[in-house]
Amino acid sequence: MMTTSNRFLTVGSLLRPEELLKYRDKIQVAEDISYPFYDYFDGYKEVEDQAVKEVVAKQAEVGIPELTDGEYPRSLWHTDFVWGLNGARRYITDHGYYFRDKDNKESNYETRRDIGTTFDQAIDGKNHPFLDHYRRLRELAPDGADLKLSIPSPSHIYGENIVFDQLQGSYYEGKEEEFRKDLAQAYKDFLDDYKAIGGKTIQLDDCLWELFAEQDHPFIKNKDNFEVRPEDFIDLNNEIIDYGHDLGLKVYTHNCRGNYASRSFSDGTYESISDTFLKNLRYDRFFLEWDDEDRVGSLTALEAFSDRPDTEVVLGLLSSKTDHLDDEDRALSILEEASKYVDKDKLYLSHQCGFASTDIGNELTIDQQWAKIKQGQEIAHKFWGNNLV
Repeated sequence: MMTTSNRFLTVGSLLRPEELLKYRDKIQVAEDISYPFYDYFDGYKEVEDQAVKEVVAKQAEVGIPELTDGEYPRSLWHTDFVWGLNGARRYITDHGYYFRDKDNKESNYETRRDIGTTFDQAIDGKNHPFLDHYRRLRELAPDGADLKLSIPSPSHIYGENIVFDQLQGSYYEGKEEEFRKDLAQAYKDFLDDYKAIGGKTIQLDDCLWELFAEQDHPFIKNKDNFEVRPEDFIDLNNEIIDYGHDLGLKVYTHNCRGNYASRSFSDGTYESISDTFLKNLRYDRFFLEWDDEDRVGSLTALEAFSDRPDTEVVLGLLSSKTDHLDDEDRALSILEEASKYVDKDKLYLSHQCGFASTDIGNELTIDQQWAKIKQGQEIAHKFWGNNLV
């Protein structure tokens, strides 16, 4: 008998099969192509359709409570959503992001370079390609299955462009406030359309809260001169969260410190941002990276939820970055400790991030991925017991 639990959740992305990766390799180096790229590569759409069909069926088979398309239509977790906005354009940059290489804190591991976005005109979020991806997911999923779609948070996209001065040379150069306004409206456009086609749950992923942590961040050379405020990010996100709630959507978030080829980007404890981001963002559910206490800090950060009894917290105690099973005793012990801060009925378990935040994925096999998911379900069953599905 299969052991599963609705208290174990997946963040969203899953490793891509080889047939799909053959096309993704071509996309990575192709100039002057527009998302979702189907018109540029013969057979690509059909291979993606089949891969999504299989991964949706597999999730349903093993008892994942909320199904996704594995984020199979994406190059990276966040760029493709922006490329799909009207007025945005993808390009290949001179260099990629710089992640920490394994076993050190030197930011010397360069990622792929097809990460650039510029804006040729004012943006909007109408008729976004992700809508077709969700329609496909809905058609493939079993009747009555819970589904979710993840997209980058508006503050992450705002942050990358404002903090890192990426609006230069674009329509929005020197128009930062107009960019913020148009970006917020683009998200509202998208949520309107998403709701209209049956969407019920949206997840806004975010990797930039840690800009405001007490630890050094590789994106910021001098924190004393850092002018962006946490409130700039929080207010923008809450505007979209509230809009989603008004539409009747459940709105989640996921936060981590980077996840590329089993590598991370930065540190940043939750304690140092708990009174800002954890306390003030109005999400229904928080997926929080927690596979490495040295990187994320103490569970005392969860005190920020003490006056939010309806908020759900998903602890990413397990690692999607490794090719071996996780320490079960550690996970059970931390869950027990976390239940002192968040009611057990509002706690969930997950990996710290998805298995493939970019299409190249983390450094493990698909079989190892499913073994790690099975272990997560078994740990959740041991801790919650009565929450079987």
